Amino acid sequence: MNVDTANVETPPTAKLSTLDRLLPVWIGVAMLVGLGLGRMFDDLDEQLERVKLDSVSLPIAIGLFAMMYPVLAKVKYRSIGSVVSDQRSLVLSLVLNWLIGPALMFALAWLMLPDLPEYRTGLIIVGLARCIAMVLIWNDLACGDRELAAVLVAINSLFQIVAYSVLGYFYLDLLPGWLGLDSDGIDVTMWQIAKSVLIFLGVPLLAGFLTRSFGERAKGTEWYEQRFLPKIGPVALYGLLFTIVILFALQGDRITNQPWDVARIALPLLVYFAIMWFGSFAIGLRMHLPYDRNASIAFTAAGNNFELAIAVAIGVFGVSSGQALAGVVGPLIEVPVLVGLVYVALWAKRRWYATPVA
Repeated sequence: MNVDTANVETPPTAKLSTLDRLLPVWIGVAMLVGLGLGRMFDDLDEQLERVKLDSVSLPIAIGLFAMMYPVLAKVKYRSIGSVVSDQRSLVLSLVLNWLIGPALMFALAWLMLPDLPEYRTGLIIVGLARCIAMVLIWNDLACGDRELAAVLVAINSLFQIVAYSVLGYFYLDLLPGWLGLDSDGIDVTMWQIAKSVLIFLGVPLLAGFLTRSFGERAKGTEWYEQRFLPKIGPVALYGLLFTIVILFALQGDRITNQPWDVARIALPLLVYFAIMWFGSFAIGLRMHLPYDRNASIAFTAAGNNFELAIAVAIGVFGVSSGQALAGVVGPLIEVPVLVGLVYVALWAKRRWYATPVA
């Protein structure tokens, strides 16, 4: 049987590097390694506490910085000043990311985890951390608008510096009190959250901005994009895996004794991804947005910045907290789900965008 290879569509996952394509596998291996280390070294938490950066042990702080810096070095900061041709796209993305997304995760966390306050708080922290990292990969795989995605990533990066602590205080302290919900004694100040954001997002954000500015000035944009970024890109994954190893080493007993809790963390995440992506894409269709812009907005709305969520959870609640564990479960669920949504987006493109949208 002869196959016309010219008409065979390349699977989206084939465009990923082996490192990215097998990310769920690497995360699973890191979890197992962490569990093994936790059983081998009973005093690991004491060792990590010897040297600290603010309230976080230095090795973990290094891992968190390694997660964030390569991602923020990729952001095209100059795109922020560019004029978005379709203002509707920008407004829709801002509403989805900063109004609907956090509110939805708050609702799902309280509905599905009413008896698990630490995990519930961890999920709310995840919902506040808007996507600035992997969305660029999903966007490219789904043939989204690269320039719009770059603008949205840059805006989300800066918004998180300004808005994260305010929203965190609102959703973790003020709103539960207004609604008469029992927050189980959770007392989070705006400064506690802001301090973690400034350290673990502000510092790598400044480093990423300076790296791009000086790198492009010294070597040119082509060298920076084609040679420098591919070299530092894997560092983010190494930082994530290192942090996962440490977290699972410190929480091994809880995870092995309460595996159902981990499954319960995963369920609201799955619901969240589905509602945010399909809801966003449906709104874009009703607004007659072009496919490439609609895809970019949908993936930006559905994804989350788990690196920042993990950093905030560790900085505010501690490395062995349930809040930190909820953040770590996030990327294990997000990666396969959003890869699947790439296929859904490409199917939707063939189904509803066969002819130009007015």
